[in-house]
Amino acid sequence: MSDRWGNSAADHPREPGEPSSGSESGPESRSGPESGPDFHLELDGKGTLREQIMRALREAIGSGRLAPGTRLPPYRSLARDLGLALNTVGEAYGELVAEGWLVARQGSGTRVARRSTPLPPDHTRRSAPPLRRPVYDLMPTSPDAATFPRPAWQTSARRALHAAPNDAFGVGDPRGRVELRTALTEYLARARGVRTAPHRIIVCAGFAHALSMLGQVLDGAVAVESYGLGFHRSLLTGAGRHTVPLSVDARGAVIDELPATGAEAVLLTPAHQFPTGGPLHPERRAAVIDWARAGGGLVIEDDYDGEFRYDRQPVGAVQGLDPDRVVYIGSTSKSLSPALRIGWMAVPDRLVDDVLSVKGARELWTGSLEQLTLADFIACGAYDRHLRRMRLKYRRRRDRLVATLGARAPHIGIGGIAAGLHAVLDLPPGTEQAAVRAASRQGLALEGLAAYRHPDSAMPPRDGLVVGYGTPPDHAFDGALAALCLALPEPEQPHGQGPASRGGRPAGPCGDEAECPPYR
Repeated sequence: MSDRWGNSAADHPREPGEPSSGSESGPESRSGPESGPDFHLELDGKGTLREQIMRALREAIGSGRLAPGTRLPPYRSLARDLGLALNTVGEAYGELVAEGWLVARQGSGTRVARRSTPLPPDHTRRSAPPLRRPVYDLMPTSPDAATFPRPAWQTSARRALHAAPNDAFGVGDPRGRVELRTALTEYLARARGVRTAPHRIIVCAGFAHALSMLGQVLDGAVAVESYGLGFHRSLLTGAGRHTVPLSVDARGAVIDELPATGAEAVLLTPAHQFPTGGPLHPERRAAVIDWARAGGGLVIEDDYDGEFRYDRQPVGAVQGLDPDRVVYIGSTSKSLSPALRIGWMAVPDRLVDDVLSVKGARELWTGSLEQLTLADFIACGAYDRHLRRMRLKYRRRRDRLVATLGARAPHIGIGGIAAGLHAVLDLPPGTEQAAVRAASRQGLALEGLAAYRHPDSAMPPRDGLVVGYGTPPDHAFDGALAALCLALPEPEQPHGQGPASRGGRPAGPCGDEAECPPYR
């Protein structure tokens, strides 16, 4: 099917990301509606119309007929020229953007991605171009980037800039702007039960920055959960701290193992253990404070997604039990965006000077204007409103994940509590690595639990997939779930022994079904 591309915006309603006809200044806007080049778009008649359009555009890009940077026509124009429904062409564009073939930016329309390269000359059109990156990102690393509250953030930024004192444009205070530390003191007390004061808060560039500084302040070994981010363990190791694993079960880290480790500090994710998904049981929360008081130890509390709890109110921070024995660390990486590079530490009085000496005499990490913007964003209530909106969004995402698995893979259980931006899918023993490979073939970026296991852990390995449901854009989420179901192991035959979750729901994440009612 051949048609002419290049219909002007004046002939059709303007789409998001396209400049208005009055503001366009490029060749297309000056040349009129017939300025677009002729291009042969051949639909092969196989599969749905959306799939045919996607294949035709991939072929045109892969063969070099559509060069990197080439602007495509608005999908409304293309739909009209091909005689197809708007949704059909729009969904094809959206999928190709998600796959990395196309990019869509405000004011620039939709273009061929710069990183796209043509196939070698000896390839035929029937050869599928290799994928440069996974089609769907299910890594539990960041929130949905499209949900960043741009208008509200811009409003706070303008207000903060207008009200900024002159010293905000000088050398930064390593403690962080007092406006942000004051706003955080009020917010953390109200929302997370943190007991602190502005002089005990140190602004940092995120959790990794905070942990790196603490590693240089501490002495001795640090106990860590047997399942956690290897990156965090490497930061402690790089600071000269040996890490000792603690077992993790349905009630969180096994605190009873702490005395035998000889550690002087322990790193925990008590609100929502990462990645296994359970909270630290109330008895263990009290026990870790008793351990710290008895031996002069320190608890490092990673509260990276503590605001996101969907089946009940979020549990308060452990720090509230003893502010002199706990360093509380939070950031905007999951609540807003990791691109902001803003985090905070609520530090016991005795450690404030030591941490500041490691950080340096001036602020080298986080800009004053960004701090002032966040302070205003919190103080005016925009942060609370954004979190309420995101709780609803991520809860619906998790509900869709649960419903899809219930319909298409009922033999796969979901571990942990209804919280955060990820879930763990429990797999039959010995199937994890095969499932990870199958997921890769389906174009999924995700990891199994083995990737998070401490190499010195004495715990029996547990098979599972860590599925981040926060990252994919809305238009790609159903496709990601469909691909995920194709990667999961098939149910075992009746004569075989099924996974532990078959024949009934596994025990609640707190080890007590009455205390933690089933999520599904």
